[in-house]
Amino acid sequence: MKKERAYSDKVHTWGSIWSITAIAVLFSVPLIFSLYYDAFPQLNVLWKALLSVIPIYWSTAVIEVITYTPMLGAGGTYLSFVTGNITNLKLPCALNAMDRAKVKATEEEGELISTIAIGASSITTTIVIAAGVLLFAPFLPKITAADSPIKPAFDYVIPALFGALGASYFSKYWRLSIFPIVAGVVVYCFAPSFAVGTLIFITIVVSIISALIMYKLKIVK
Repeated sequence: MKKERAYSDKVHTWGSIWSITAIAVLFSVPLIFSLYYDAFPQLNVLWKALLSVIPIYWSTAVIEVITYTPMLGAGGTYLSFVTGNITNLKLPCALNAMDRAKVKATEEEGELISTIAIGASSITTTIVIAAGVLLFAPFLPKITAADSPIKPAFDYVIPALFGALGASYFSKYWRLSIFPIVAGVVVYCFAPSFAVGTLIFITIVVSIISALIMYKLKIVK
């Protein structure tokens, strides 16, 4: 218990340090440019612009933390939010790794597997992007051009990724997947402008409630 507690304390300590460091680095870039060129934005103009986006991003940020933490574990959550691209890459990698290892993010083993998977994903992504920029830069404009025969495939990369990942879970727990899928489709039909994080949060809440009800009714075990 003490060893598990010590690991958890270290995760939160270093996670907080790197999160604060990442925020400082992100803010330092526009600050350095402003200082170098002696060009600062007018505060009233900046505040008006921020008012239109702050409520959306802040609410999404809170929802994503609540949503992703139980799925990724503390270490995986810190690492994901520092490196980014959670929904498209980090979350599928972590879930797939934990599923293969047959562990959960709420367990110590699952915490470790999730963190390692996300770390490996971040390193791999960096290497692949660097190689892609260097090797494929001359060809990308032609491949992604509007008249390119390959162009439509790029629009279905993310749906294909999540479809393949979700299919394995839906086939194992098809009863539990009915209500979240229906809720997601209904919300998307009536509010297609909802952020992905908000939509995921809604489906997770519906999933938990419906699973609890079906468990009480002994529909699932």
